[in-house]
Formats: sequence, structure tokens, C-alpha cells
Amino acid sequence: MVGRSQAERVTTTDTRTAPARTRVHPVVLALAGSLCVALSSVFIKVSGTSGATSAFWRCLCALPVLAALVWLERRRGSARRRVLLPLLAGIGLGVDFVLWGDAIALVGAGIATVLLSVQVVIVPVVAWLAFRERPSRRFVRAAPVLLGGIVLAGGLAGTPAFGPDPVLGAVLALGAGVGFAGYLLLMRRSTGVGSREHTLFLATVSAGVVAVALGVPTGRLDLDPGWPALGWLVALALLGQVVGWLLISTALPRMSSATGATVMLAQPVGAILLGVALLHEQPSAPQLAGCLVVLAAVAYVSTAR
Repeated sequence: MVGRSQAERVTTTDTRTAPARTRVHPVVLALAGSLCVALSSVFIKVSGTSGATSAFWRCLCALPVLAALVWLERRRGSARRRVLLPLLAGIGLGVDFVLWGDAIALVGAGIATVLLSVQVVIVPVVAWLAFRERPSRRFVRAAPVLLGGIVLAGGLAGTPAFGPDPVLGAVLALGAGVGFAGYLLLMRRSTGVGSREHTLFLATVSAGVVAVALGVPTGRLDLDPGWPALGWLVALALLGQVVGWLLISTALPRMSSATGATVMLAQPVGAILLGVALLHEQPSAPQLAGCLVVLAAVAYVSTAR
């Protein structure tokens, strides 16, 4: 009787708690994760390290925490776990980390993050061509406006721009957006129920390897950044790499490609505000106008069913 009562209580508890977990909308999870990642640009900027260095250390410091989460995940069940797709996704993530980290120093934390939003155009187009996920008509109409806003935000039209080398920074940020788009697409295909931490762990390993592969030949990888730079990179790893990406990887499989890519534009919005408030960045008027254009286009797409 005692054992049966305990089992009944467990069943009742599981029945009550399961809906509570499913009530968290994937858009809410993606927004929370994007805001955590938005802080990453601030941590990278104040650390003063290169893109390869920040990418390597954020991955290295995150791996022990992710390994513990993988162990707990495996104790909960025996879900199917893919290997190849997460590793391939991590290559895109590593390219994103390295190029984005260098772009932040050249064009500013906020603008570099906005330019990373080129993935909003790339992800749905590739998903349409590769996976037959047709984007909405609203997205098709908004895509040119999004691209125009990115051009203004990055100073690519010859307009005044913030940063020591805004054009090079914009080019690097756009390259990071391409890598991030590949990460998003492959993560949606490789993350399933009961395999979230496993997938993120493998992607992080792969991203760290990419940071070494790009940083060693160019002499941009610093294995001893010292303090307080290392402290900022640890904060980057725990908040931006672990918490942020766990929330995002949980939300992505429950949304379409276009919805996931557009909702996560909360990251550049937060990065701009944090850059102005904490780093005293002063984007030019055309750059701010470009950011507003991007946000307006995203709002237009987001109102679709």
C-alpha cells in the first residue's frame, strides 16, 4: 500500500507539473535566451580579447557545465541522440563566434549584433530550398526592407558610422550571420526531446575546435588572457553560452524557421540598448535609423499568424 500510494502521488505530481512545463511558449523561451546572449557582446567588448580568444574560452568554460547537464539528461531517459548534425552545427556556431567577436571591436557591440541579423533572411530562404518550408508572404515582402536596414546599420552605404573600422566590422558581422544561420538550421534538425543538452554539448565542442583552427594560424588565439579578461569570458560562457543557448535550443524545434529567426532579433535590440547604457557607444543617426527599419520589418513579420 505504501509503495502504491507513493506511485500514485508521483503520477499525480507528474500530471500536474507536465502542463506547467508545456505552458511556457517557445517565443518566450527564445526571447529570454536572446536577451542572455545580448549580454555576450558586452562581455566580449569589456574583456578586450580577440574573436578567436573569446570564442575558445567561452566554449572551454561552458563544457564542464554542459557535461554535467548531459549526464543528468541521460539519467532521465534514453532519447535518440544525433552526433553528426550537432557537430556540423557547431562549425557554423564557431565561425559566428570568431567573426562576431572581432566585429564587436570594429563597429561596436550593438551594431555588430544588429548586422548578425542577416540570418533572418538566410535561414528561411535556405529552409525553403532545402527543407521545403515555404516562408510567409509577409516575410517575402519584408525581406528587402530588412536588408536595407542592415545596410544602413552597418554604414555600408557610405553614411557616417560608429567604430574604428565600421566597414570591415560590418563585413565580419555579416559573415558571422551566415555562420549563425547554418547553426540555426542544423540545430532545428538535430535537437529533439531528451537530447537538448547532448546536442548543445557537441555543438560547443565543435565551435571550440573552429576557434582554435581559425585562431592559431592567424596568431589571434590567446591562451593566457589574464584577469580580469578571463573573468568576463567566464561570465560570457555561463550566461551567454550555457543559459542563453539552452533556452534557444529548447525553443527552436517548436517554431518554424522564419518565426525562430525573427523572434531572436530581441538579441540585437538588447545589445544596442546595453551598448549605449553600459559601454557608452554612440551609433550615428543613419545607423540608428537602420536599426529602426530592421525592427519595424521584424514587427511586421511577427504579426503574421
